[in-house]
Amino acid sequence: MCVSMGPAEFSGTTLYMGRLHHPEHALVHVLGYQNTAVNRADGPNAMLLHLPARGMTQNNFLDVGRSSDVLERMVDAVRPRSVAAGGMAWMGWDQPAYGVQVFEHDIYTVLLASDPTALPAALHQVPAHKRPALNPELMRFYAERYPGYAMAVCCFDNAEAAQAKPLLMWYVPHDADVLTAPALDAHTGRPPGMVGQVPVDHWVLYGSDAAPPGWGEPVDHDPAMRHRLRGFLPSQVRGEHFSGLLPNGDFALSHADLLAGGRASRVGAPVG
Repeated sequence: MCVSMGPAEFSGTTLYMGRLHHPEHALVHVLGYQNTAVNRADGPNAMLLHLPARGMTQNNFLDVGRSSDVLERMVDAVRPRSVAAGGMAWMGWDQPAYGVQVFEHDIYTVLLASDPTALPAALHQVPAHKRPALNPELMRFYAERYPGYAMAVCCFDNAEAAQAKPLLMWYVPHDADVLTAPALDAHTGRPPGMVGQVPVDHWVLYGSDAAPPGWGEPVDHDPAMRHRLRGFLPSQVRGEHFSGLLPNGDFALSHADLLAGGRASRVGAPVG
């Protein structure tokens, strides 16, 4: 479950989507994403994530530090009740707040932009051994279908499967009352096919600081977790395991439905 710039395999995917009132940033959404990536391309590759965020920068990415099992602990909390159907370091150079930012996250070098068509001009900042060719057709797909979205291109070149630390980020969403998680599927370097179904096998987790007591399952967070990271995470979660075939698209769930015990549904890419 992912879009890649070239042939690749992704497994063990876990998604977290949450909503909270942060003391510094007010109402924000939080996305967690983790998988195991295997590069099947002849050279470097990249994983693409589109985010319904306003004005996102590298400061929106959270450093998990030694708490690299943060999403695994959430899965452990909900696993018995599942339903069937994956270290941030700023690299130091100056970059404009709303241009293309480049930084390291575990096995990835990440390019982050509000305009996918601006990404090729920043590609030279990616180390050569992880620098993929950006497919113009794929960039146009995102620019046309997801205008105003932040775009994260996570570059890698690992020959063997590598369990990456989770990507965790907060952002001011386009729609505060709808939680979404990127789940488009295409592993060939071409734009995703939006007709038919794709196989899925991953966890989707939900959290909200507005959830009443007893709403979900308590999470046994790492006691040594960094204070800043803990401030963006829920004390209780709901979740489910999706498997089988589903239409290609993202996961979405309204906040009202989340509190009422609803489950996420798949939504296709909007027609530009």
